[in-house]
Amino acid sequence: MNESRGYGDSTRSVVAVSAEHVPGAPIQPGPVFAAPYQLSSEEGSETDTYARASNPGWRALEAALAELEGARYAVVTGSGMSAITSTLRSVLAAGDTLVVPADGYYQVRLYAHERLSPLGITVRETTTRDMGSPAFADAVESAAGRVVVVAETPSNPTLDVVDLRTLAQVCHRVGAMLVVDNTTATPLGQRPLELGADVVVASGTKTLSGHSDLLMGYVATANEETAASIGRERLLSGTVLGPFETWLAHRSLGTAGLRFGRQCDNAQALSEMLTVHPAVRSVRYPGLAGDPSFFVASDQMRRFGGLVSIELESAAHFHSLVESSALVSAATSFGGIHTTVDRRARWGDDVSAGFVRISCGIEDTEDLLADFERALDSPHLGR
Repeated sequence: MNESRGYGDSTRSVVAVSAEHVPGAPIQPGPVFAAPYQLSSEEGSETDTYARASNPGWRALEAALAELEGARYAVVTGSGMSAITSTLRSVLAAGDTLVVPADGYYQVRLYAHERLSPLGITVRETTTRDMGSPAFADAVESAAGRVVVVAETPSNPTLDVVDLRTLAQVCHRVGAMLVVDNTTATPLGQRPLELGADVVVASGTKTLSGHSDLLMGYVATANEETAASIGRERLLSGTVLGPFETWLAHRSLGTAGLRFGRQCDNAQALSEMLTVHPAVRSVRYPGLAGDPSFFVASDQMRRFGGLVSIELESAAHFHSLVESSALVSAATSFGGIHTTVDRRARWGDDVSAGFVRISCGIEDTEDLLADFERALDSPHLGR
């Protein structure tokens, strides 16, 4: 485990998905599909009996994800939401308390209130900035039952960053479990388990798979009991990853370092350009020296990610940006090879009508900057 720790991101990505060298065998394995497994006459001796319980495709992908996250165990699921919900169902019971980010992915809050609260689980919300504060620590300490804290950092879509070392200390001092959503940063941007988190959840739909052609989630942890409990939930609930998606994700991981590196470079350059453009009211990116998250992000993140959030004057200005651009399209998922934008107010996020989340792709940086500048300079945006 973690033999590639000293390598760069692209080397780590390639090593994580590499098969053991066998003379005469291909460099990379072909797709391993789910299939009926022949049972042995020695009943109970089989590793694989039913694809929803275990299969070699999952094990290869899970080993790669565990390597990248610095975890002992990984469990793949059918989506990022199923990674979160499977984890919460596995570790919470009636009388417990769940803390979720008020400014994180909105469906996590919806799930907590609509599905967990009726089961007798107390749900509390707090902002990413407030997590780890003295008031937050007091609230966690006085909470009922087992306490599970879900943090998303950088948060989606405002890109606030929580100090994970401090938050982990606060949680562990009172026996709370810390679950970190690592979707926006990816394990190539930060490794929450090394910063004190107990569990990492993420959507592999986005940056890690990176081609906008599959749905996937995963959970990573160093705790065997937690991993086994989540695996059991996956089996019983059927929140599984399909065999072809498993192969696609495994195939994609080998280029994750290259893609993520370009996305981060593009995001850094674009955020710097947008801070001085008159059509842009504000810019959020953890890699900007003047960003409120810069100090904490610089301390715990290796790369600042491919997302940039900006504020335009109105929804009409957002649509004019899309219409005037040759490279940018509107899409709500992120992390693919194409640059996309999403007006987050349409989904109910507590942001202004002109708030835009940009997902930088892997286009040449100069081309992307020029395209944004042309689109923002369009007379439709009413400079």
